[in-house]
Amino acid sequence: MTDTPGWASPGSSEPPRDEPRPPVDAPAAAPGPSVPPQAVPGRNEQQGHHVPPQWGRQPDGHRPYGWGAPQSPRPGVIPLRPLSIGELLDGAVGTVRRHWRTVLALSLGIAVIAQGGAVLVDLVVKGKTGTATQTLRLIAALPLQLLLDVLAAALLTIVVSRAILGCTASAGDAWRDARPRLFQLLGLTLLTVLMGPGVALLGFAPLIGYDAGGSKEPVTTALLFLVGLLALPVAAWLWVRYSLAAPALMLEKQGVTTALSRSRRLVRGSWWRVFGITLLAKLLSLMVAVVIAIPFRFIGLLLGFDSLDRQGLTDSAHQGVGMVVVMAIAGIIAGALTIPFMAAVGVLVYVDQRIRREALDIELARAAGLPEYGGAGWGEPTAQTPARR
Repeated sequence: MTDTPGWASPGSSEPPRDEPRPPVDAPAAAPGPSVPPQAVPGRNEQQGHHVPPQWGRQPDGHRPYGWGAPQSPRPGVIPLRPLSIGELLDGAVGTVRRHWRTVLALSLGIAVIAQGGAVLVDLVVKGKTGTATQTLRLIAALPLQLLLDVLAAALLTIVVSRAILGCTASAGDAWRDARPRLFQLLGLTLLTVLMGPGVALLGFAPLIGYDAGGSKEPVTTALLFLVGLLALPVAAWLWVRYSLAAPALMLEKQGVTTALSRSRRLVRGSWWRVFGITLLAKLLSLMVAVVIAIPFRFIGLLLGFDSLDRQGLTDSAHQGVGMVVVMAIAGIIAGALTIPFMAAVGVLVYVDQRIRREALDIELARAAGLPEYGGAGWGEPTAQTPARR
């Protein structure tokens, strides 16, 4: 089902490997032998007994068992064990840093297209629709942004999955692996948008319609606004519940409904953790974008592209063409950094949840070719080369 060993979901049609540990929430009748958590992957077939665990390289003169915590294997950007929040963020940054050629080539191209489309929309609708200009610009740019988000998630998921195993993937490799699943990922993205932001928009729809009708009754407006606020927690719950569906679809090579089900199972019992990590990553990305945008804003002001009395700092609807172009350049730079970071965080959260629930670390160690786990490398020959550590 997949050409990257270790990504197949439990209970899939892929043949079982040597003694995988079943997920904690799997049915009791799940096929395949089970191994206690303290058991070691692999067996000495000649002597018929288990080999003691070997977690990484042991210092000279030290036995595998003894005082101190064992060292987890780390073939790529993360250690193969349950991750802390700091390790998740460090793994995302490490992916961008170690594989910057492929990552920046993909994210820069996507950011250029996104900002180019935004500038075009801005120049077409600017000043022609009155107070609705900002809303129309957002709606007009939404289809292109959605397509680019799908493309970024597909390509960068492949790159990050290789980085976890200590391998690299070129832009061409990522495209070849991701292309067969692009339409499925597009459909999945549309569903998650409808279930998340769509629910929030639906909650505020009565208020929007009431204001559009010209009514200004304060009590009615307040009640309709309260209805919209009540829809936000539902939207956030759905957004987090299905936030791991995209990496599940890309890496497990299954359908849209199966990917949604997998995300629901992986997030179950860890909603707040997944929510907190994703929100923190988005806040960090926003901070990076703001830090990059502020100098470009002042450069535009110094070059005379806009002025403070025309609200060049606060109201983008009154920006001149020169300022729009300058801010688009800032957006390209910010996007080239934040797009791969957010994609990497999403994949690493997915991997972390599978390690915690399904002992995916053992399968990944085998896929990375670690001999103490009985690994022999990749299942099929590829053009990947080991990443530099």
